[in-house]
Amino acid sequence: MIARVYEQAMLRHFEEERQMLFLTGPRQVGKTTSARRVGEAWGEHWYLTWDDPEDRARILAGSSAIAETLALERLRDRPPLLILDEIHKYRGWKDFLKGLFDVWGERVRILVTGSARLDAFRVGGDSLMGRYFLYRMHPVSFAELGSSDVCPEPLSRHGTAPDGTLERLLRRGGYPEPFLRDDDRFQRRWRSLRNRQLMREDLRDLTRIQGIAQVEVMAELLRCEAGQLLNYSSVARQINISVDTARRWMETLHALYYSFPVRPWHRNVRRAIRKEPKVYLWDWSLVDDPGPRAENLIASALLKACHFWTDHGLGEYKLHFVRDKDKREVDFLVSRDGEPWFLVEVKLSGSRRVSEALRRFQAETGAQHAFQAAMDLPSVDGNPFHAKDPVIVPALTFLQYLV
Repeated sequence: MIARVYEQAMLRHFEEERQMLFLTGPRQVGKTTSARRVGEAWGEHWYLTWDDPEDRARILAGSSAIAETLALERLRDRPPLLILDEIHKYRGWKDFLKGLFDVWGERVRILVTGSARLDAFRVGGDSLMGRYFLYRMHPVSFAELGSSDVCPEPLSRHGTAPDGTLERLLRRGGYPEPFLRDDDRFQRRWRSLRNRQLMREDLRDLTRIQGIAQVEVMAELLRCEAGQLLNYSSVARQINISVDTARRWMETLHALYYSFPVRPWHRNVRRAIRKEPKVYLWDWSLVDDPGPRAENLIASALLKACHFWTDHGLGEYKLHFVRDKDKREVDFLVSRDGEPWFLVEVKLSGSRRVSEALRRFQAETGAQHAFQAAMDLPSVDGNPFHAKDPVIVPALTFLQYLV
């Protein structure tokens, strides 16, 4: 099993906060496993899942029945932990949680886990406003495999992952089961099952889309063009739908954790593009070409760090890229509280000179740091964030400073 950085973070949350914790993320990323491990580490806990008929009956009986089951009227040294898995499948889940929290919130800690529907519908209405904090779980990353400790501030260096970890991540992706099994046959079967669940079960439950086969074609187009600018008109023509429909379906694929957009940064950049995003996959192992696959892995690691730092109240972090109308481009820009923080260009080889676009866009944006991350260089002890000018840095070293 892989120790996840989220487990320590969740335990700290329940020690310090009374709000519910919503743990959301892709299917099979490890939410249920981590929730159960948090429960065991906490001590007295209850696990209820909507998918179990007996647990479902307890939930449908209402918050008073839950309180009786957990004996919440009894004085304790600290509140028990209630884990509710897949509760978002219950149509009245928000009203149920609101009633439970408002009456018993001081005497119980509540952890709610879910995937696409929980994340898509958590913003619908404000009935739970102020009653929960969101934590977004990502696939396993290089930094997390080096150390699962929660760093108090961004850019605290993690421990060194075992030799071969980066190559294995590139080959297997960051979902725990295929990464741990490291077996071609298992990975092919796992991918097939997950794709079927995403495109048939989740798509059917989340939307009223009828053209599931066309959505599958769209997903295949994204797989082949990961890291490229997304042209909705071109996608719409290829699968014979309207541009508006293409946009809606693309948002659905993002909500299902198949893909995620990275939007352009244009402030203080001359002739910058402003609209077209780039799209990457949550499972970068689906990308065939080595260059785009490496870029996708770095994109995923940066997005994970941005989400983690933001969810823990360390600031507002966002992931962008920079490109102008003369086709000069830097793969990624990370902003902190609305200001450019650092730029990242991804290269397979460390023999390449520093990109002129990296120099240009650092000067224009005022970013504090600019890195050219090389996938083939051995790790070094130096801290890349001590450098102010553009610098070539081993990806093995750079990734240790993320999450």
